[in-house]
Amino acid sequence: MTVSANTPQDTPRPAHGHLPTDRHRVVIIGSGFGGLFAARKFAGEDVDVTVISSTAYHLFQPLLYQVATGILSEGLIAPTTREVLAKQKNVEVAFGTVHDIDLEAHTVTATALTVETTYDYDSLIVAAGAGQSYFGNDQFAEFAPGMKSIDDALELRARIFGAFELAELAAASGREQDLERLMTFVVVGAGPTGVEMAGQIAELSRRTLPRDFRHIASEEAHVILLDGADKVLGSFGSRLGKKAKQRLTELGVDVRLNAMVTDVDAEGIEYRSPDGSTERVPALTKVWAAGVQASGLGKTLSEQTGADLDKAGRISVNPDLTLPGHPEVYVVGDMISLDNLPGVAQVAIQGGKFAAKQIVHRLKGEATDAHFHYFDKGSMATISRFSAVASVGKLRLSGFLAWVMWLAVHLWYIIGFKSQITTFFHWAVSFLGRSRGERTATEQQIFARLALQQLGDDFNPRVELGVGRPLPERARKGDDATS
Repeated sequence: MTVSANTPQDTPRPAHGHLPTDRHRVVIIGSGFGGLFAARKFAGEDVDVTVISSTAYHLFQPLLYQVATGILSEGLIAPTTREVLAKQKNVEVAFGTVHDIDLEAHTVTATALTVETTYDYDSLIVAAGAGQSYFGNDQFAEFAPGMKSIDDALELRARIFGAFELAELAAASGREQDLERLMTFVVVGAGPTGVEMAGQIAELSRRTLPRDFRHIASEEAHVILLDGADKVLGSFGSRLGKKAKQRLTELGVDVRLNAMVTDVDAEGIEYRSPDGSTERVPALTKVWAAGVQASGLGKTLSEQTGADLDKAGRISVNPDLTLPGHPEVYVVGDMISLDNLPGVAQVAIQGGKFAAKQIVHRLKGEATDAHFHYFDKGSMATISRFSAVASVGKLRLSGFLAWVMWLAVHLWYIIGFKSQITTFFHWAVSFLGRSRGERTATEQQIFARLALQQLGDDFNPRVELGVGRPLPERARKGDDATS
């Protein structure tokens, strides 16, 4: 296998990605909660399943902030998809980023390092998830990474720990004028991710790092939580929001609400207050935890079906999660706009299982459900060690009991017994003690994303493969067998 960065060559036609069989073929796009749980639901069924994902792992996204703050390693929250599905013999996993779906031809085309592969399907489950949204200000991303991927978490880890290192260097060399900027950390977004991130940075500076430095007092780090709304954790209700804000304040977090971010650069961040005045905060480290944007595949599907897209790029689907006019295509998770469903893991999990069950029932000639019913298992957010908030049905909890519930629920949903046990011990070390076992950070983690962006089209890694197997006749556009 030869990799060439800039060799201009004609792109060969896509090869067919799986062996044709006589069984019903289900293609699943995405290995997140929706895609993975849909694939597992097909265990033992008379179907062949292909899971296509742009990553080789299943990401437990709710714990990304713990990777970013040195509590957990990335491997614990991102087991390889192949390992998770290894025992399920009717499932195969394919690596690649899906960039085209042809609903008429029943094909999906994905690219991995310029190598294109096309997969045909009888049923399709689109569970491509969502990415970070900067509300039309994508330029902010250069200086304020989001919290949606392993790369994001590792970059933030390096930025956070690197800021303390630079502050120590500045203090030791008499550059006192730089300390405020280096030791200020701004988190944008007071939803669960932002609250959890701000709380952990505050705990990190006050419990873990004070003994490690000689010239700075790490506990004097200034952690600011900004949000344009007037409440913390608005979806949890006023009472829990106030509890969360109170606990954050006790930790030393400076909570600033009704603060609309207007500019972000390398040296700081600006926001507009309700009175119209603009304030600038000098800060080297910024974290963006506000807003999501559904996968661009929603637009691809919308253009072919006429289904509406909302402002977040989510596509309108039928009550049974199928696309209008395409009962063989299901869309689940963060990509859908239906009944004001929240963009949480449980919606994706239940939607993936529902779609798989519908396909199996249809193949067996059994009745299918006309409507997807989401069972709300509640929402939780941890603020600091021994403190969390939980909203479960009519129950509203805060403090230690909510924290224990949060631990139990998240431990349960981590994939793999080995990861569950290891995570438990990492939590014991971090929460009962003061140390954090995952503090390794490199310059490459900080600058690789920006370097790739600056290279642009000049960086074009290639893997040269042969022509490959052609698409079977049934998968070619216009063939009657696809209708």
